[in-house]
Amino acid sequence: MRLDHISYACTASELPDVVQRIGSELGATFIDGGRHPSFGTRNFILPLSHGSYVEVVSALDHPAALKAPFGQAVQARASAGGGWMSWVISVDDLSPLEAQLGREAAAGHRIRPDGVELRWKQLGVLDTMTDPQLPFFVSWECDGTEHPSAGAVAGVGVDRIEISGEQATVDEWAGFPIAPSNAKMDWISASDDEGVIAVWFTTSHGIVRID
Repeated sequence: MRLDHISYACTASELPDVVQRIGSELGATFIDGGRHPSFGTRNFILPLSHGSYVEVVSALDHPAALKAPFGQAVQARASAGGGWMSWVISVDDLSPLEAQLGREAAAGHRIRPDGVELRWKQLGVLDTMTDPQLPFFVSWECDGTEHPSAGAVAGVGVDRIEISGEQATVDEWAGFPIAPSNAKMDWISASDDEGVIAVWFTTSHGIVRID
């Protein structure tokens, strides 16, 4: 298993400023990821080394954003002031997690500005909304050349994720230890707000912490 991406939610009006700020701090440029028609959201992405990426996402003025769990999660985080919304784990097979959580994965897709359609399945967004320390999971239906991490800037990647929560709680919920091969996890019990507190990145100018 590996860290697939980290999502940062904001309002549509804040999207350009957030993309500019994070990109400037990391010394890299985000690209337009396109829209998620079934979720009522759109994103900009920053490909990172080791097969992961950052997603800055906002909700569209669209009915799907009020109905789809992912759209609801984005709206809720943005309305609460915005910030890191979730960490996402990529797995090859979602069926053990479907059995563990008692429901089927939801299909997702988006069309990039260049016309390429990306498809995947995801599971666990409802749980993330209830308990932000929990990740959700994705399984991609594309090869590595189409994955959003393709074209990463050399030297820019996730060093570790700072999470307020309890690793034992997350592992018990998932039914197996969550230990991504491409990022370290720092679990902090003292914070009042559970979920992703900050992400530490490796860059060409050293380690950068973004909260």
